[in-house]
Amino acid sequence: MVVAKKYVLVIRSEGFPKSSDFKLVEETLPELKENEYLAEAVFLSVDPYMRAYMPSLEPNTTMIGSQVAKIVESKNPDFPVGKYVVGGFGLRSHTIATAETKSELGFKTFLLPHFNNLPLSLALGVLGMPGNTAYFGLLEVCQPKPEDTVVVSAAAGAVGSIVGQIAKIKGCTVIGIAGSNEKGKWLTEELGFDYFINYKTQNVEEEIEESGP
Repeated sequence: MVVAKKYVLVIRSEGFPKSSDFKLVEETLPELKENEYLAEAVFLSVDPYMRAYMPSLEPNTTMIGSQVAKIVESKNPDFPVGKYVVGGFGLRSHTIATAETKSELGFKTFLLPHFNNLPLSLALGVLGMPGNTAYFGLLEVCQPKPEDTVVVSAAAGAVGSIVGQIAKIKGCTVIGIAGSNEKGKWLTEELGFDYFINYKTQNVEEEIEESGP
């Protein structure tokens, strides 16, 4: 028997979530049935959507979230031991799943391809949901053209930082908005953003007019 550890939501958060809103508990998992596999968490992802979904969760349910997990036991030939999956299993150490297991957002669990020397955590970042959101949101919805100016809020976040880099590749001028000068230094010096606005200390509208076209 495997004992899983998981975070459950004790009470729905009001305002900013607190550690007391959650509790770490143990759950004894049953033996695997046919077509099931046991996955052990390697990386957990904490994303903004989790806060938005909290009001819909019943108390004492596992906190939602995605993870990269390693298959440590399996009775499903399509999910062999040693392979890695991305699944919406929630914030827990071990999960019994099948090929049909879905996340709260309706996404199926899937096997990761071979990443060569790249870290597996990228499957939860630039090669995962944040990266897809940035890529398709910018290129398919906004359809930027060279010499356009792209303004990115939450520019130092998982999605915003990728949006800015893609926009630069497309030949755009990029203005990033974030809440600290440390973030601004990272955006301009390392990611190549053209301008940075600290929304806590600067007038955003005035700065955009000054920096923009």
